[in-house]
Amino acid sequence: MQRYFVKKRANDNQFVIDNDDRHHILKVMRMDIGDKIICVAPDGESAVCQIAKITDEQVVADVVQWKDEKSELPIAITIASGLPKGDKLEWIIQKGTELGTHEFIPFAARRSVVKWDDKKAGKKVERWQKIAKEAAEQSHRGRVPEILSPVNFKALIEKSKDFHYKLVAFEEESRSGETSVFSETLQKMKPGESLLLVFGPEGGLAEEEIHILQENDFSLCGLGPRILRTETAPLYALAAISYHFELMRR
Repeated sequence: MQRYFVKKRANDNQFVIDNDDRHHILKVMRMDIGDKIICVAPDGESAVCQIAKITDEQVVADVVQWKDEKSELPIAITIASGLPKGDKLEWIIQKGTELGTHEFIPFAARRSVVKWDDKKAGKKVERWQKIAKEAAEQSHRGRVPEILSPVNFKALIEKSKDFHYKLVAFEEESRSGETSVFSETLQKMKPGESLLLVFGPEGGLAEEEIHILQENDFSLCGLGPRILRTETAPLYALAAISYHFELMRR
C-alpha cells in the first residue's frame, strides 16, 4: 500500500493531500475514490485511509484504521558527511534514510573537492529533502529525516554541542586495529539519546580537523579492518547500529 507523509489534517479522522503527492496519487498510481493508502501524520502516527474526495487541488482521505507501527531506531542518529563528489551525498541520504537516520548534516571539509554554491543552496537542499521523503515512504519510516543546508567546520563543531555522544570514523583507527570505541559507545547509549557520527570526504579528514574534533569531545573510532569509501562508511555504521538496537535485543 502506497505511503504518504501528510502535513494537513481536515480533522482527527481525515487527511488532506496536495501538491506533488496529489499528482503522484492521481497520475502515477492512477488511484480513484475508494482506493486505500497509508497516511503518516507529522507526529509519526500512521493510518490506513480511503480516498473520499478528489478536487483540482487536493485529495481527501478518510481514516479507516490507525496503525500501531514502530519503525524508528530507539536512538537518534545524525550523519555528518564531508561534502563528497558527484551524487554520493544523494546516495548517502537515500540509503541512510532507509537505515533509520534521524538527520543529515553536510559540511565543507578541508579536503572536500566540491565547493558549495550558496546561490544554488535552496534547490539542492530541496532535492535532498525530496530524496529523503521518498526513501522514508518506501521504507515505511514514521518520520522524514531533516537535511540541513551544508555548514562550515566551525558551525559543525557548534552544532555538535547538542548531542549526547559524538564519534568520528577515522581510517587510521581502522588501520591500527581499533575495534572497541564504536561498540562501547552503542552499549552505553539509552533509548532517546542522540549520536553524531562524522565522516570525511574522499580524501578523509585533515589532521588539524581531527585535533579540533578531539578537543571538542569527539572520540575516534574504526569501522572494522577494511578502509571504506565515504559513501559506504555511514551505511556500515547504520547497519551495525540497527543490528545492535533492533535485532540483537529481540
